Amino acid sequence: MNFSVLHYFRLFILVTFVFISGCSSTPPTDESTSDPRDPLEVINRPFWTFTWDYADKYVYKPASELYTAYTPPFLRTGLYNMALNLNEPSSIINNVLQLKFTAAAKSTGRFVLNSTIGLLGFYDPASDFDWSGEQEEFGEVLGSYGVGDGPYLVVPGLGPSSVREEVGDYVDGLYWPLAVIDFWPNLVRLGVLSLEKRAAIRDQEQLLVESIDPYEFIKNAYFQNMDYRLYDGNPPIVIDEDEEAEIDAFLDEFDDID
Repeated sequence: MNFSVLHYFRLFILVTFVFISGCSSTPPTDESTSDPRDPLEVINRPFWTFTWDYADKYVYKPASELYTAYTPPFLRTGLYNMALNLNEPSSIINNVLQLKFTAAAKSTGRFVLNSTIGLLGFYDPASDFDWSGEQEEFGEVLGSYGVGDGPYLVVPGLGPSSVREEVGDYVDGLYWPLAVIDFWPNLVRLGVLSLEKRAAIRDQEQLLVESIDPYEFIKNAYFQNMDYRLYDGNPPIVIDEDEEAEIDAFLDEFDDID
């Protein structure tokens, strides 16, 4: 069974974070500002600075701009389709594990059709049948069974994550055909996905730049996105009772004035 260097790296980071989290016995000094989702903030913030101010600024962003500017659109689309097509078998299993049999059937149809008529996924004829390209990850399977995100993590050079997502990505990498792909083809696959992911957030980049605290902005956006994916685009509305109480008290003051 073939394991990529990236899997070993991410597994090492995960074990390290969990170990540090378990060994840490110092309670937060300011409970009003501490985030229970982010017990490793003191470590995550320097990793975020490295990732955003250096890795992204000098590597990912320029590489993404060059890739999108000079790669012919048909080739860029085809490579991206092929990279996504390799994830379909894991998506099939993850849908079945969540009892989403209709979605699993569509993923199966997508993989068979795109891998054959679509020339190993370069083309996407399955979209003509309105077979959704939404893919499920094992981290979402864990979430559907009540497993929480766990501590928020910033993987150096890779960006925001969580314990649940790292475990999920590791398991997804054990499925066929990802488990048998050689190192270099897998590196190309990951590179294409990373470049396209970076290009996709280009329009939202200014929001991050203008935010008061980019670290908090990205962290909140990450958890919102995780909830969005976990609930298939319909996350439950969470009401902050303390905030609602403050608003009610504020409105009551106006009523007293009247």
